[in-house]
Amino acid sequence: MESIWLKEVSFQKRSSLHKDLKTDVVIIGAGITGILTAYFLKKKGFRTVVLEADRICGGQTKGTTAKITSQHNLIYDRLIRVYGEEKARHYAEMNEWAIREYERIIAEKRIACDFVKCSANLYSCMEEEPLQREAEAARRLGISAQFKTECELPFAVKGVLEFRGQARFHPLKFLKELAEGMEIYEETPVLKVEHCGAGNNFVTAGNASVSAGKVIFACHFPFVNIPGYYFARMYQERSYVIALEHAAKLQECYLGIDQNGYSFRQEGDLLLLGGGSHRTGDNRQGGKYQMLRNEAARLWPGCREEAYWSAQDCMTLDQIPYIGAFDKKAQDWYVATGFGKWGMTSAMVSARILSDLLEGKEVTQAEIFSPQRRICMAAVKELVVNGGVAAGNLAKQLLSPKRTEEGTEEGKSFEVSVKCPHLGCKLSWNPDEHTWECPCHGSRFDSRGRLLDGPAQRGIRKEKN
Repeated sequence: MESIWLKEVSFQKRSSLHKDLKTDVVIIGAGITGILTAYFLKKKGFRTVVLEADRICGGQTKGTTAKITSQHNLIYDRLIRVYGEEKARHYAEMNEWAIREYERIIAEKRIACDFVKCSANLYSCMEEEPLQREAEAARRLGISAQFKTECELPFAVKGVLEFRGQARFHPLKFLKELAEGMEIYEETPVLKVEHCGAGNNFVTAGNASVSAGKVIFACHFPFVNIPGYYFARMYQERSYVIALEHAAKLQECYLGIDQNGYSFRQEGDLLLLGGGSHRTGDNRQGGKYQMLRNEAARLWPGCREEAYWSAQDCMTLDQIPYIGAFDKKAQDWYVATGFGKWGMTSAMVSARILSDLLEGKEVTQAEIFSPQRRICMAAVKELVVNGGVAAGNLAKQLLSPKRTEEGTEEGKSFEVSVKCPHLGCKLSWNPDEHTWECPCHGSRFDSRGRLLDGPAQRGIRKEKN
């Protein structure tokens, strides 16, 4: 179950960290956010060390569909109503800038990464009105947006919202070039981060430590619970993708806004069909890949599946990323998380905001992304719902008479705990991925209990004699 990006790109192996270091900035996570931020900081003259628990781009970046777009589902009409036109414009401007910045860097460094300019489209098979409202809101904020009733999709639609001037690319080809010359340590999981006063931070990674003036959490979901309380302000979702040969060749990108809508995106001769989103830990029945395969067979009889994979996304209470100062009580810590389904532009926006903040610049557009922004009423409701899910799963764990599961693999008997080591929620089995998943905060473990995704920092396997 590898993405098509991994089939074409391999990164040179970097060493693990085996000695103590002192640096200006330490970045936790070598995905697209960590690498882009390190790239910006290096250009500004900061010595930056990047620590990666696995391999470069071994986390969520490898699962993206790599749409570079400011079209983040139905967001702009809501942003104007909730946060006002000025802040909504800042959100739009930063994401539009991100598209242009990708194009600039790719041209400047002559990176061959299959960069293609295209339109991004939202579509509905059921209603026009939400798309029309969103089109009007986007135009008010300076985005080139148009409502249409026809498109190249192989089925009838009620309406389509087109954003012009968007793009798509091969993310790992891009990042392989960008990471050259960076100080990145692989297979170096961070175990502890300590704030010991202004400009004095210690990051423990294995048997080594890094002393740094600033710390940036670019590790998808922050594993530090207090301060910040990000575990209470986010949850995670999984979604699924299949890559198809002999399907339609679409010029533009598409995302359905209807319940169970699909995502369509071309990559060379392959069409990427995505969908099946669910809260991580809430897929006990499975069948997500089969759902995509059934839809593909219906639309394009005779098409062939080349690859299939899944991705995981952090969802914030108000659907806006948290980018900026980690918490008022942790000076010199910064964070970039909660990108939803829009990691490509959000990563670039994070790199700009964080590098400017570390340089001491005032970033007017950063306020809408601030982790300390005020909570709107809709976010308060999400906070209550999210807290209820976590409380319910904690109760299941406490009341469950069965705390372990047993199995065999490669002739070895093993046992796993179904209690998440992060905050103690009861894990759930995902039959599509053959993984144990936490419904509270999204940690994932393979069938043998090895850690796949945080915020948990250790696995759940219990060795048997």
